[in-house]
Amino acid sequence: QVQLVESGGGLVQAGGSLRLSCAFSRRTFSRYDMGWFRQAPGKEREFVTAIAWSGDSTYYADSVKGRFTISRDNAKNTVYLQMNSLKPEDTAVYYCAARGAKIGGTTLKGAYDYWGQGTQVTVSS
Repeated sequence: QVQLVESGGGLVQAGGSLRLSCAFSRRTFSRYDMGWFRQAPGKEREFVTAIAWSGDSTYYADSVKGRFTISRDNAKNTVYLQMNSLKPEDTAVYYCAARGAKIGGTTLKGAYDYWGQGTQVTVSS
């Protein structure tokens, strides 16, 4: 069973930065596409960004393009989310997700098989 553990959330002022990490529990990490989703109170969980198993392809929601960067270190079984120029509307619980490498459906939460417990990100104005 795959386990995902997020860390790095917290409280930051608008314009600040945070880096989230997600540790993957198995050595087969390099066979999985990885994604980050977020859920604000009263809203649906939404796609933020994703990276293919090889690291060659990345995908971003329009709302975070140019501010957020996803990366992965297959040697450390970890995926990262660097968040810069944070805005109050980025406030949410951020979830890491994993799925076996495949083509298509990258932005769909239903396409992912495993989820972390989430980490809170709060951006104050």
